[in-house]
Amino acid sequence: MATKTAHAYIKGVDSQPRKVSIVASLVRDRYVADAVVILENTPRRAAKAVRKAIESANANLLSNNSNIDTKTIAISRISVTAGNRMRRYVPASRGRALPFEKISSNIFVEVVGEEKAKKTADKAAKVEKAEKEKK
Repeated sequence: MATKTAHAYIKGVDSQPRKVSIVASLVRDRYVADAVVILENTPRRAAKAVRKAIESANANLLSNNSNIDTKTIAISRISVTAGNRMRRYVPASRGRALPFEKISSNIFVEVVGEEKAKKTADKAAKVEKAEKEKK
């Protein structure tokens, strides 16, 4: 059986990379079904973005490879990097403006799945033969 991979890259998530990576570490090296359940019950804002990235990678794998066993799909790699920084200003006393940055994150998810075992002609013939014998 061959393994197939697919990935998703979500850019510009409005959370700091430090906070998103905490959520990503909860689901690293898990099956996709388990990861989605964990993230649905995680009370952090970044959990929604990480879950969407995982579901997107899962959908990419299933849409491009129809012969994948859904029970074997696992997260092989998940990483969070810093995204663009928007520079803004906040009003301060005496008419001043103090700078600050709105930091965003990029989330990369790669999933791996095993192909289903194909029934060979020999196995199919044996099954048909066994069914005929039962009759």
